[in-house]
Amino acid sequence: MSVEEAGPMPDIISPGIISPDIVSAHPVARPLRLSALPAGLRWDGPFRRLTGVAALMVVAALAAMLVVLVIGALPVADRMGAGFLVTQAWNPVTDVYGAVAPVAGTLITAAIAMLLAVPAALGIAIFLNELCPHRLRAPLAVAVELLAAIPSIIYGMWGLFVLAPVLASTVYPALIDTLGPLPLLGALFQGPPFGIGVLTAGLILGVMVLPFITSVARQVLAEVPPVLREAAYGVGATTWEVAWRVLIPQARRGLVGAVMLGLGRALGETMAVTFVIGNAHRIHASLLQPGTTISATLANEFTEASGDIYVSALTALGLILFVVTFVVLLGARALLNRTGSAGR
Repeated sequence: MSVEEAGPMPDIISPGIISPDIVSAHPVARPLRLSALPAGLRWDGPFRRLTGVAALMVVAALAAMLVVLVIGALPVADRMGAGFLVTQAWNPVTDVYGAVAPVAGTLITAAIAMLLAVPAALGIAIFLNELCPHRLRAPLAVAVELLAAIPSIIYGMWGLFVLAPVLASTVYPALIDTLGPLPLLGALFQGPPFGIGVLTAGLILGVMVLPFITSVARQVLAEVPPVLREAAYGVGATTWEVAWRVLIPQARRGLVGAVMLGLGRALGETMAVTFVIGNAHRIHASLLQPGTTISATLANEFTEASGDIYVSALTALGLILFVVTFVVLLGARALLNRTGSAGR
């Protein structure tokens, strides 16, 4: 039977088919009360507002810290002006302060730590995921992660009482004898082998950030789809080629995040660096000589600071560290966005 032969379809909402009582009783015809909604929908609005308030609290806390640091740095800015950023002298007696030595020490030690930790962490992560026997994988992974749980002051004590004497008696004399006479590179490895100094602080930081980078990198590499590995091995690729041409390109965003996590830890580390860097407000060409960082300066001198200008100079160092960390985070975000867009 065709549609024309069947005649017009009845109007399902006409009074002849459905009575007004049935229409009024239908749930679509009545506005839903709040109590009739599912529990998840009733709490959706308050939950959204609560999370929004939490996010605003984080922004407000950052803004409050920045305001406090800026206000605290104003006295030394009025006294020293831009010279605070280009002066190396640090003399609380004459109220002459400069941020060059702490800032340079912070950046140099962090750079040394990254140069040492990033290749080692990436190699350990690839070994644990691709080459390590299955029965040893879990114990080694736990051992690496346990290194991250060691307090920083323990690293500092180990560096001062164990690592520094070994470096002063064996490693640093060898570096001075072999690399010291070189024309340009030799300037970085000259002077007496104290054992404590910028290079020692960089080594300690490298050991400290190694487990953080390794743990994140291992998890990121494990998330690469197995089909990509199988396809690479199926066409005859070696383990090196799979790691360099498949795993690292696929996980580069996560690996960048792991490196930036370690860099943030290296920039702000305090106690371990304070033990082994020597705490000298001076810039030396040699990495074997004592130096200082922003965090070490604050830890050593803030409790003993007397006078508004002295306290203001230390607060200004904290502001510089805040800005440096913020710039590093912005650079990491830009790099992540760039690598993400390049991968699409």
